[in-house]
Amino acid sequence: MYQRLRQRLARLNGTGRGALFAGGEIGIEKESLRVTRDGNIAQTPHPKALGSALTHPYITTDYSEALLELITPPLTDAKAAHDYLCQIHGFVYGRLQDELLWATSMPCLIAGESSIPIAEYGTSNVGTMKHVYRRGLEHRYGRTMQAIAGVHFNYSLPRSFWPIYQDIENGGQKEQDFISDAYFCLIRNFQRLGWIIPYLFGASPAVCKSFFGDKTVDLDEFDKSTYFGPYATSLRMSDVGYKNKVQERLDISYNNLTEYVRGLTRAIETPYPEYERIGVKADGEYIQLNTNVLQIENEYYSFVRPKQVARSGEKPTLALQNRGVQYVEIRALDVNLFDPVGISEEQMRFMETFLIFCLLHESPPLGGDERKDIGHNQQIVACCGRDPNIRLRRRGQSLSVTDWAGEIHQEMQPIAQLLDQKEDAEHYHDAVAAASTTISDPDRTPSARLLEAMRANHQTFYHTAMDMCEKHNAYFREINCAPDQVRFFEEEAAKSLQRQKEIEDADDISFEEYLNRYFKQSR
Repeated sequence: MYQRLRQRLARLNGTGRGALFAGGEIGIEKESLRVTRDGNIAQTPHPKALGSALTHPYITTDYSEALLELITPPLTDAKAAHDYLCQIHGFVYGRLQDELLWATSMPCLIAGESSIPIAEYGTSNVGTMKHVYRRGLEHRYGRTMQAIAGVHFNYSLPRSFWPIYQDIENGGQKEQDFISDAYFCLIRNFQRLGWIIPYLFGASPAVCKSFFGDKTVDLDEFDKSTYFGPYATSLRMSDVGYKNKVQERLDISYNNLTEYVRGLTRAIETPYPEYERIGVKADGEYIQLNTNVLQIENEYYSFVRPKQVARSGEKPTLALQNRGVQYVEIRALDVNLFDPVGISEEQMRFMETFLIFCLLHESPPLGGDERKDIGHNQQIVACCGRDPNIRLRRRGQSLSVTDWAGEIHQEMQPIAQLLDQKEDAEHYHDAVAAASTTISDPDRTPSARLLEAMRANHQTFYHTAMDMCEKHNAYFREINCAPDQVRFFEEEAAKSLQRQKEIEDADDISFEEYLNRYFKQSR
């Protein structure tokens, strides 16, 4: 089963090139709700001291005005990415006054949907579009689901790797076409095998009852204010989190770039009757961008996305179509409450190793039956992955989580050795070894550790999360940002506010005309 992977690794080793993967880039996008000292979602505007959420490159908001998104630039090693994320957190905490950053993916106390303020981006057309898109999400799915936070792991192989890999694969395509095809091989394997990420790193086995309002819930009661899944790893990645029936029916292909773009384009151009009943405007104001299956590409919830940096005002599908895949965005990580920044260096190193494994492992096209198996595996691991009795499906076989994960771990070890060459240390080996220990002992997973902390301290999910919020707050208040770092982020905040003003001043067409031009883009 892993013969092709081993052959590729042997050929790569045979090139005599050391540190083949040196220069691969990691970028992190980490979401956190701003909350009050009693755990309620903050109702205050995005702090002006943090700059403009529209234009700041490192500090913005996601769905809600209170849902901060902290972004690193692409960096060439895990330590640098973790350090940068730590610096951003330090700057943010210094300007939150009496607020905290919520420490987990599943949100805090929710006093109804109206307690989740939709993000604002100013009066420009591009800012209005971002806000209206979020209003559309509200009407389609409700606000509560949008208050869930996660960590996105962005990764690209080094440019120097691709000519070597193309040569050993005897690829006769144009280089960018070869790169795009290779990234889609990675993406298909991540779909197949990505269940291992919530198993190892899922940290959302419990949630406040207020998240559900009056809805009936198929979860166990932990206490008077908490629901949980006894063996859950990531409620965020289960039916409780980012799932909806409309998108489950979408047939978006991951077999190649052309089919992927065609499928997404069809979804953003096809009207959907239920959304047509909502309408585009109410009382003269836009309440969604359009009435199609997807308003824009980003509405498509997926474990993993192919990405290309879009130019100003450019549709993401056109960016991919015109310039190919530049990197992949992994959306399967919960916020790790056991690390102050929500993701550890060890996790990043495991992720990099795993993604290279997905690239090099044989990756045939995905068919209908396998896609059903993928959906089953992702769902069952998210809702009850630590249950020793569950079985995963693989090409007509039934096997345990630990058996399949053990296979993956075994095949990742030579890749970790290659990656360690770039740092002249054994950091990647250690990250993969730590995962092996967790595979064999599910009690070491973050999901199990969170539930154990709740039991040991006789605490609700809310109180356990609040304790971690206070610990993180104390950590960042104590470390203090270096003066040059503070100055850098202060300057970025000021520049972002100026850039927003310039964008607003430059608008010379109506919002309606702006939308028409945006959606009429073609090659």
